[in-house]
Amino acid sequence: MTGAFRFHTSEWLTGGVHFLILAFALQAEDPAVWPYALAAMAVVSFFAWIASYRRYRTIHDLPTSRVASAAQGYVELFGRSELLPGHPVVSRLSGLPCCWFRYYTERKTADDKWEQVDSGISTEHFLLVDASGECVISPDGAEVLSERKQTWTQGDYRHTEWLLLPKGVLYAIGEFSTISGNITELDERADVSDLLTEWKKDKNRLLARFDLNRDGEIDLKEWELARLQAQREVRQRHSEGRAAVTEGVHLLRKPRDGRLFLLANALPEKLGRRFAFWSWLHLVVFFGAGAISLLLFL
Repeated sequence: MTGAFRFHTSEWLTGGVHFLILAFALQAEDPAVWPYALAAMAVVSFFAWIASYRRYRTIHDLPTSRVASAAQGYVELFGRSELLPGHPVVSRLSGLPCCWFRYYTERKTADDKWEQVDSGISTEHFLLVDASGECVISPDGAEVLSERKQTWTQGDYRHTEWLLLPKGVLYAIGEFSTISGNITELDERADVSDLLTEWKKDKNRLLARFDLNRDGEIDLKEWELARLQAQREVRQRHSEGRAAVTEGVHLLRKPRDGRLFLLANALPEKLGRRFAFWSWLHLVVFFGAGAISLLLFL
């Protein structure tokens, strides 16, 4: 799944890792474990600080551009989300019309725990509209922060869904380009490579889709099947994009240089404060846990 589980922002991932480290140290019942546990927490917080601070600086430093006058390249846009005419997107679980969705489904096991059985994310294009014009958003590979979250249970199943709804606030950072409608401007080879790279990041799902002999590895034949599937998906997306593209249409997509690609249904000021808070918190934990760990080692 492209961009699997990016709805888990860095702060929640870090909190989960910290909890596991503390649980391990408590279960060990050996004081000698604590210096190592605190050192591990410090390392986790250091990398989490880098992630949060990077997002904060990007949001803080990048000026907001208007769609009609935005420069080609890395930009920040702010407007409202809208559906592409003739390209309806419907949430897989709730069936609501939306611009983007992500979901996962869990099933309760015999030992009363939840295990994931299904998940998905939409990659269909939609629009960001401001007072100056409109820009097609290609959400494939984006880190999407959505405040529209729903969780409900049906029997032994629990469903969780995130949505970006039409006519909602939309903040976006990514690579901006103006497409003339020329097919050659869509780089199929590069997009297939990018999609395969995304799939590799979720090895379990990659194996579930393409490990035909179930040996836990992707052999050459299976990889060729994965490449062909990626090619089909890219061609479909290009076809959908061309159907919506006329001369002079603007497109925002994942930067090829690896910089942050962010979509959110929140005001940029709120996002900036959020990442600034978590950046400082991670830094405090890094220095605090690190200092105590050093003292215990001495």
